Amino acid sequence: MSVDTAPLTKVDSAISGLSSSPPDSKIKHRRASSSAAGVYNINDLESEGKELLIAKETQKLNWKLNTSPATLDDKEVLKKFLTTPPVKKIDLHFPLGLEVTARNMKGVTIKDALDAIHKQFKKKADDELELPVLAGFEWDKEESWTRLKVHQKKEGAPASSGGKKKKNKAGVEEE
Repeated sequence: MSVDTAPLTKVDSAISGLSSSPPDSKIKHRRASSSAAGVYNINDLESEGKELLIAKETQKLNWKLNTSPATLDDKEVLKKFLTTPPVKKIDLHFPLGLEVTARNMKGVTIKDALDAIHKQFKKKADDELELPVLAGFEWDKEESWTRLKVHQKKEGAPASSGGKKKKNKAGVEEE
């Protein structure tokens, strides 16, 4: 074999006199926050003294804490903001001390709150939960500006029978 003595065309950067550290280039454009306009930080609202209003629809959901929010019949309710004005995150405080945080940079919706609660209770069986149904939320600015109290109840209101047939004790269908 003959040795090729042609000059090399590719040069390793480590021996061509370049420093091993990356060039000092400043970040020229920083991505804007993904939060939407009109969505507040809960702490800013507290310092400004703005009051929160909670969506009344949460009281009528009759949602079991250990079932997915996707099982709710009224999907439109899930898209509504949990509070007015909308906030980026809010803590949900349960009576026994458990606290979960619902977050959404575009404004916390009812679905975000239910998802956060469901994540905590999805592995629990119905009989493990003393109060398995969501009754609603309460905001008490005297206690904590940044938290909503979660209210629970024993069982949901009976769902309206939308044309379904019910069986009585004898097993005979009624309308």
